[in-house]
Amino acid sequence: MTRFTVLVADPQPRSSVYTAALSAAEEIGARAGVRGAPEAIDLAGLGADLLAETSPALEAALERVAESDVLLVASPQAHGTYTGLLKVFLDRLPELGLGHAVAVPLTVVDDLRNSRGTEEDLRVLLADLGAWVAEPGLVLAGDETARPERVVRAWADVAAPGLYEAVSVAV
Repeated sequence: MTRFTVLVADPQPRSSVYTAALSAAEEIGARAGVRGAPEAIDLAGLGADLLAETSPALEAALERVAESDVLLVASPQAHGTYTGLLKVFLDRLPELGLGHAVAVPLTVVDDLRNSRGTEEDLRVLLADLGAWVAEPGLVLAGDETARPERVVRAWADVAAPGLYEAVSVAV
């Protein structure tokens, strides 16, 4: 069984980024042949546990991410890149901690003209952790998060063949 995880790094719990990420995961799962619903990890819900030396909730989230076959990582743009929340969490993984995962970066930006750097930064971060990273990453404008389906389908038309092959090899 394919372990599919959605990791959301918006400081606001159950945000529009969270909702858009779940919608994107549904499309990705269907296109890449992943059966079953993904497990979602909302980093906002971990709060102070992210900075604790150890915590059961943090350890469970790290274990789930490290064992994922497919990992959709969603972050709003913050100060020109992904959120510090995501950085703090992923810094807890060991070197090459995503070594067997297929990763899909999803960034949400206020202005699409400034999106390329954010998407590239997130893609590089995931690749540095050893993941095979989907190209291109998925970029949504902030006002598209309420109804992302059209943009997600258009992106999936381009990314799906590579994702399908990568998932087939990974699992």
